[in-house]
Amino acid sequence: MNMHSINKNSIFSFCLLVAVMASTSCKRQLNINQNPNFPTLDQGTPSLVFPVATLATAGEVGGNLAIVGGMWSQFFTQAALAQQYVDIDSYNLPSTDNVVNQSYDNLFTNGLKNYQFVIDKAAANSDWNFYLMGTVMKAYTAQVLVDLYNDIPYSEALQGAGNLNPKFDSGYSIYTSLLTSIDTALGKDFTASTNTVAGTQDMVFNGNIPNWIAFANTLKLKIYLRMVNTHLDVATAGIQALYSSSAQFLTTDAALTNFTTVPNNDNPMYEINIRSNNTSANLRASTTFVSWLEANNDPRITYWFGSTTPSSINQGDYTNINPVYSAAPTFAQTQTDPVEFISAPESFFLQAEADLRFNGGTNAQMLYNQGVLAAFSQLGLDGSTFIAGGGAYAYPAGGTTAQQLQAIIVQKWAACAYGCHGIESYFEQERTGYPVRSAVYSTDPGYVPGQLVISKNSDLGPGLVPKRFVFPYDETSRNKNAPAQVPETTPTWWGQ
Repeated sequence: MNMHSINKNSIFSFCLLVAVMASTSCKRQLNINQNPNFPTLDQGTPSLVFPVATLATAGEVGGNLAIVGGMWSQFFTQAALAQQYVDIDSYNLPSTDNVVNQSYDNLFTNGLKNYQFVIDKAAANSDWNFYLMGTVMKAYTAQVLVDLYNDIPYSEALQGAGNLNPKFDSGYSIYTSLLTSIDTALGKDFTASTNTVAGTQDMVFNGNIPNWIAFANTLKLKIYLRMVNTHLDVATAGIQALYSSSAQFLTTDAALTNFTTVPNNDNPMYEINIRSNNTSANLRASTTFVSWLEANNDPRITYWFGSTTPSSINQGDYTNINPVYSAAPTFAQTQTDPVEFISAPESFFLQAEADLRFNGGTNAQMLYNQGVLAAFSQLGLDGSTFIAGGGAYAYPAGGTTAQQLQAIIVQKWAACAYGCHGIESYFEQERTGYPVRSAVYSTDPGYVPGQLVISKNSDLGPGLVPKRFVFPYDETSRNKNAPAQVPETTPTWWGQ
């Protein structure tokens, strides 16, 4: 097979295995000259390398980080008397932890480096379609890294042997750089004859550039909203500029949906949690999520847990021999579940929050309703009665701004249970404080359904929760410019 014969399925099969299992590197495989099935990076083209990078991002945010995010968002918890994810559920993720290091290594090596290759090659050929796609996915991936680790090498990174000790940049400076890069990409000529139609090599939108433009605008909106706690002036100006330009936002999912039931071609969270472990029993219903769904008679409970009244495990109580815990159902997963980058419900909730904060809330209720309906629709359900007057999720139009914001973010939290997207609801809780963290554990009579609790077997001090990943050993042990370690209980630059 020559390099022009590598089709989407062979790239998908090989690189999904790479991204999920972290046993090797797509980029290293592309550098093995003896293997005729994989070209060198110098021989690569944007159409070959872009799907490799996309799968690397999806494999990590939809794999390891989906488990961390879903557990820390309390959609599910570690099965009682089992051990697979006790480190995550107890917040015990030191710098040598596999998840801390794999998330960093894979998103950098197989993600950012390959996106930069796509950007550079596309720019040289005036192929603005791939330039935009590479820029948006690089920005999305870099933002995930910043939101996890706060500071990362960026401005001096991706130079290979040219700089083996890149400095760490502040999260805020990286954010501003991402916004500049997206604006530059959006300013290109997408009608130029030099543009390439990506087609199936674009596994997100199948080459639909208007959707990529909407993805870029929605990502900008998300980036600006992350700034509201610390750089409100920048967020205000940026969001007002989006409004002034009549920017279009996502109304469909920016996601990978073409997973199959074939090993290594399936959903990465399923591959890690079920296929690789040879069991589906590890991730069980958390009382936090179940109690909220039950309190609101939310039919999504049946989709996730197979019953309207499932048993559940109090978050992190995995050492308890409580016989009820053995009946707690597993969190629903299939091989073909999508991996969301930004979902349609998330887009509507981002717009609703922006409208509430920066437009007087004129359209906030409409956008909130669209978000709730889209979240129900993803599971094949109709949420219209829930947003109607008197419904469990009716927008609190007469409430305070804080109550309206809470409604928006809590619905975003619930929507993020779908599509391996829990890492995003975890980030948003750290930014907004919603869902509220309970003052008592979920066994207490005063517990409010849906409020987040501190994991029963937390490895941190009383009242403490993780707010970031610590810097990974893989980087700090090799980079003499790595900063001093920061505790995982320290908020990120945009957090509370």
